Amino acid sequence: MLVREIKINGTRIGNGNPLLLIAGPCVIESERECYNTAKRLKEITAELNIPFIFKSSYDKANRTSIDSPRGPGLKKGLKILKNIKDKLNLPILSDVHSKDEIKEAANVLDVIQIPAFLCRQTDFVISVART
Repeated sequence: MLVREIKINGTRIGNGNPLLLIAGPCVIESERECYNTAKRLKEITAELNIPFIFKSSYDKANRTSIDSPRGPGLKKGLKILKNIKDKLNLPILSDVHSKDEIKEAANVLDVIQIPAFLCRQTDFVISVART
């Protein structure tokens, strides 16, 4: 099977390159918590020589409970993720939920994730892929 190599912020993925870790809080609950988590994960992965992409969501629209935290929303959430990206020099991954978010999110994110609940929405998936 042919595996394509991609490069994200200097990290090579696929085609025999080392496994990398994508980790972070499921949803941004506070700027401080998110930053401290990213900083600690960066320290741990650097010690272990593991490539790392930080992941957290600015809006978790697909929740099992209406009372679960959804996050700070697009504008504030992207600002928090950009701050982490700039201060810690980390590649950032988050998910998008609508076509309207894609362009703005792409200005901050190194990797755009499509939530499982939206992966069968063909027009949406194509819009993300074209970004």
